[in-house]
Amino acid sequence: MTFTTRPTLRGTFGMVASTHWLASQSAMSVLERGGNAYDAAVCAGFVLHVVEPHLNGPGGEVPAIVATADDHIPKVLNGQGPAPAGATIAHFRDLGLDLVPGSGPLAATIPGAVDAWLLLLRDHGTWRLRDVLEPAIGYARAGHPLVPGAVATISKVQELFAEHWPTSAALWLTDGKPPTPNAMFANPAYADTLERLVTEGEAAGPERENQIEGARRTWREGFVAEEVDAFSRKPFRDSSGGDHSGLVTAHDMASWTASWELAATLEWNGLTVAKTPAWGQGPVLLQSLATLEALGGQDDLDLSTELGVHFTTEVLKLALADREAWYGDILDSPLPSLLSKEYAAQRAGLVGALASGDLRPGSPDGRTPKLPDAYTRLRGARAAAGDTGEPTVSVTGQTRGDTCHVDVVDRWGNMISATPSGGWLQSSPTIPSLGFCLGSRGQMFWLEEGLTSSLMPGRRPRTTLSPTLVLREGRPVLACGSPGGDQQDQWQLLFLLRHLAGGLDIQDAIDAPAWHTSSFPGSFYPRTMDPRSLIVEDRLGDSLIAGLERRGHVVTRSGPWSLGRLCAVARDPETGVVSAGANPRGMQNYAVGR
Repeated sequence: MTFTTRPTLRGTFGMVASTHWLASQSAMSVLERGGNAYDAAVCAGFVLHVVEPHLNGPGGEVPAIVATADDHIPKVLNGQGPAPAGATIAHFRDLGLDLVPGSGPLAATIPGAVDAWLLLLRDHGTWRLRDVLEPAIGYARAGHPLVPGAVATISKVQELFAEHWPTSAALWLTDGKPPTPNAMFANPAYADTLERLVTEGEAAGPERENQIEGARRTWREGFVAEEVDAFSRKPFRDSSGGDHSGLVTAHDMASWTASWELAATLEWNGLTVAKTPAWGQGPVLLQSLATLEALGGQDDLDLSTELGVHFTTEVLKLALADREAWYGDILDSPLPSLLSKEYAAQRAGLVGALASGDLRPGSPDGRTPKLPDAYTRLRGARAAAGDTGEPTVSVTGQTRGDTCHVDVVDRWGNMISATPSGGWLQSSPTIPSLGFCLGSRGQMFWLEEGLTSSLMPGRRPRTTLSPTLVLREGRPVLACGSPGGDQQDQWQLLFLLRHLAGGLDIQDAIDAPAWHTSSFPGSFYPRTMDPRSLIVEDRLGDSLIAGLERRGHVVTRSGPWSLGRLCAVARDPETGVVSAGANPRGMQNYAVGR
């Protein structure tokens, strides 16, 4: 059965797929003018800051995975800023809080996206910073048609802006009203910020790398850090209902830099699947693939059948339970054991014929799992309809926003998968002199001691951002990813099974009916859990859905085309043919190439 809404693009020159057509085409223009995949990805990343401001921003973060044409070892670009020095559990408790707020300056971590994109450009790009940033500066200064999703987000928070965040109201509202969908919108303050980064970077000398380093210093130690420090000290309303000041200081900005690290990998189906280490949720995908392989029986994994949907859902619950107990920015991560064949076999033995509503983390290396005390209180609670913490997908299947994603492959075989997010316009009040706001990624920490994701100064939050890179015999063949918070690896699992194991074309695998579960504590404020939940696209079919309900799944129909925003690019190393696809849901993702 096929579901394709668009063709899978094929060519030999290069491909880009992203969550906004302007970012895709801007990146493609870089490839057309001789830039490589990394020049193109950086260009797209900064354009996304401008054209999808409700989904990411300069104050947010970006993890990425790269494999170059010369060095096929997958590396992770760590663009996830940690908690600032003042972010202690005691500080939040003194404020009377038992959860980190989902919005407002108190939830901010150190901004990581800009420094990470610049590090990528320095180490793997070929273009000068001015040339790479030209499209983003142009869209910020001259304007761009503001997508309806951004307008819808502004509409939801316009009362908050008008009453409590006046600097955001000044940027995003006109006479107290949101912009009109698709009307031209400009952000000259952010254009000025980018121009100043370029100018001060160029003052460091004529060499490309020195100019990029000069811009990085300006971001971390110059006017940006000074403005962030001054603005963070002002109290603003947050989702706790109180007014609180932020904690990010100029010293915090200067003390952290983006970095490189080795990817977490799994050998599966003759391929190497690469993800971020367990400071992110990426290994959920690896654990799920390993457990499904341990289950055996390819016929049981047909995703067009009741059993296939049931098995993938139950396996994901087990991996996401391990995420709650074992994932985090810690030194003694049990990830090697979590990805072992022996552990996968143990976990496969827990998959039964009926849906489980329990959170069942395992005991890698014989360790005893520890879950948050708040888990009992949050079990069975659903997020409030008006919650504006993380812009992701609610348990009802209703889309409230997302993250961003971009994949690029060039004719030389360089490949990258990147998932920028955070710093959304609704995260925190706009810093007027800079034209952007800080993020709220700190909400992913627990305010309980002794957990792998407990709040701690200098620790990275356990992010949901989860790019994917796949290699065959050491050569990159596929880059993919999806916005969607806790759903990112769930939707990617379906895509990889359909495309790499099931043989569907990229676009066909993206378009096929999707589902996900919320039967685990959510990563975002207010951290709720909905046992046995299964949110499905109606296109699964009445008979199949009825069978899932008989197995104990609490099914919510979300509409025929509502779940997932996957992007993907691929390259066949033997022929040099490149290909790409992008999700039609939401009418915003686009792939381009030739």
